[in-house]
Amino acid sequence: MDIAAEVARNLLEIKAVKLSPNEPFTWASGILSPIYCDNRVALSYPEVRSFIKNCLATVSRSFGEFDVVAGVATAGIPHGALLADLLEKPFIYVRNNAKDHGRRNRIEGEMLPGQRVLLIEDLISTGGSCLLAVDAIRDAGGSVAGVLAIFEYGFERAKTAFANKNTEYQTLTNYDALVQEAVKSGYISAGDLNTLKKWRENPDGWGALYA
Repeated sequence: MDIAAEVARNLLEIKAVKLSPNEPFTWASGILSPIYCDNRVALSYPEVRSFIKNCLATVSRSFGEFDVVAGVATAGIPHGALLADLLEKPFIYVRNNAKDHGRRNRIEGEMLPGQRVLLIEDLISTGGSCLLAVDAIRDAGGSVAGVLAIFEYGFERAKTAFANKNTEYQTLTNYDALVQEAVKSGYISAGDLNTLKKWRENPDGWGALYA
């Protein structure tokens, strides 16, 4: 099975992918984009949810042995919890920032020093928020087996950022596979495809037109 193509097809079928060339989406990183992949929609579709969970389990084997599954807040939490349940492993999650009350935790759940942790994220754009979670795990004494996400846009800056942190990452599907499946299914028009190509070649320059 071609996991990348199948996951992309499932996301398209449940309309988890939104296109808005004329009113671009603004990501947390500040990038303006004509496309937005919202993997949280999959949680509302039991068959797709289970399919993604099983794909995560399959790909997780490539990271070798790990002790704990961690979700990156917030969108990585449900998928991480589902995977941990399937694999019968402990689950934790990493907040964007430490709480300002109570125990002021950044990591919720129990992780012992030296344990190997697989981080689960919903998607990777620039990799910034995910790598902050990597830092939090390491600062708390854990060892990061790697990061596994459902989708990535394939930006070179993300690849460089992960390499600089000496962190392996993999995704179930990616921008190229998604666009290919969208064309096959007629989900996007020729005009949409042209817009997506221009944006992908230069996301910062494309977004500057709307600044």
